[in-house]
Amino acid sequence: MTLESKNAPPKARLTFWGAAQMVTGSMHLLETHTSNILLDCGLFQGKREDSHRRNSQFPFAPERIDAVLLSHAHIDHCGNLPTLIRHGFDGSIYTTPATRDLLAVMLVDSAKIQEEDAAHLNIQRGYAEPLVEPLYTRPDVERVLAHCVAVPYDKFREISPGVKFKFIEAGHVLGSAMVHVVTQGTNGEHSLTFTGDLGRRHLPVLRPTAAVPPAEVLICESLYGNRVHEPIESTQVKLYDAINRTIKRGGKVLIPAFSLGRTQLIVHFVQKGIIEGIIPKVPVYCDSPLAADITGVYESHPECLSEESQEMLRDGVGILGGEYVRYIRDFDESIRVSHRPDPMIVIASSGMCDAGRILHHLKTHVDDPRCTIILVSYQAQGTTGRRLLEKTPTVRFMGKEWNKWIEVVHLDGFSAHADKEDFLAYLKPVVGKIGKVRLIHGEKEPAEHMRNTLLDMGYEDVAVPVPGDVVELG
Repeated sequence: MTLESKNAPPKARLTFWGAAQMVTGSMHLLETHTSNILLDCGLFQGKREDSHRRNSQFPFAPERIDAVLLSHAHIDHCGNLPTLIRHGFDGSIYTTPATRDLLAVMLVDSAKIQEEDAAHLNIQRGYAEPLVEPLYTRPDVERVLAHCVAVPYDKFREISPGVKFKFIEAGHVLGSAMVHVVTQGTNGEHSLTFTGDLGRRHLPVLRPTAAVPPAEVLICESLYGNRVHEPIESTQVKLYDAINRTIKRGGKVLIPAFSLGRTQLIVHFVQKGIIEGIIPKVPVYCDSPLAADITGVYESHPECLSEESQEMLRDGVGILGGEYVRYIRDFDESIRVSHRPDPMIVIASSGMCDAGRILHHLKTHVDDPRCTIILVSYQAQGTTGRRLLEKTPTVRFMGKEWNKWIEVVHLDGFSAHADKEDFLAYLKPVVGKIGKVRLIHGEKEPAEHMRNTLLDMGYEDVAVPVPGDVVELG
């Protein structure tokens, strides 16, 4: 719905509503003279009651939003689109082609979780009225997909008179994009760049992050603005070392990994290690129907892949396991694999060991000193993964205390998020070509550290907004 001129702001302005001094629920509202545009519509993830309240309400009227520009398919950036439509949004959702295909996988899985969670709560409450309703359902996801418009990288697309945008490669996950918006109003032309989540330099599989386009306002993520990741080459060596010593003693390697992004990276390195003879050719299982579906999307979008990955596809080697990795969909097969006595590598969700198939693998092998669990993601406080890292003889999960005799290895160098050095490399070339910088998608400490770094670099106007803060264009 186009804004009436009497209600249009005198200047284009952006209001921060999600992922401001936090790393979840990405959502920012851009108001121009002809349209209201939402940058991302992510699911807030946290404690149950707080999450439900935040996700079921919007700080603006959804029916007055004309379009959504989506940076990528991680749930904290796209996961509340079905609720937005439920509340009256009827515009276009612009995505890259790969993100559109990933939404069909990721949102269906999210809806399934919402439905199962509501059903579980109703059982716990003895079906007391009123029944707990899921935040959204699979039919709501179908409505989201019907609103999606796929737009290729690097091509401007008009949203409304005087407002256009283009997607630029962000290098974070398949289909991820920076969003560059240009408005032409009564007071001239103005521009904004929203980075979404930026990828690291020198990671395999995907195309590298493109140059950040100059703009009056830059909205930039800051998740790791105060730290430097371990070089991927060093992390790769540690991965292979852990696999080799486990296989040598006849154990199994368990690798919990998030289904979009991290699983594909781990599969790539395992496949590479086997091909190059660095690790032995043992059975490798990717135990996740969601990851199997995502891998299919990766292989159907070679335009998003690195030159090396594209060459592997052309040569028939396969980029995500090829002949060396078996993807498991059937749950009974997953159970059978878990009880086989021979050494193997199992990659399964979830990344923090709080749900998913990794739990029954862990239950079976947590007290086997021959086995190893390799944690390849950040482990949040209170999760099973964090408890595994604690120096205790037992670990509690699935409502029980277990002997923790499995070897626990934590490799935190596989992150697909830019770190401090990456930010410096991406943002140094546009010093003097960007007016205002606003740092989002980061806790306060890393965001403030990055703010000081950018000020030292030569940026003049850098701030860390809180929800409800506004920045004007022009």
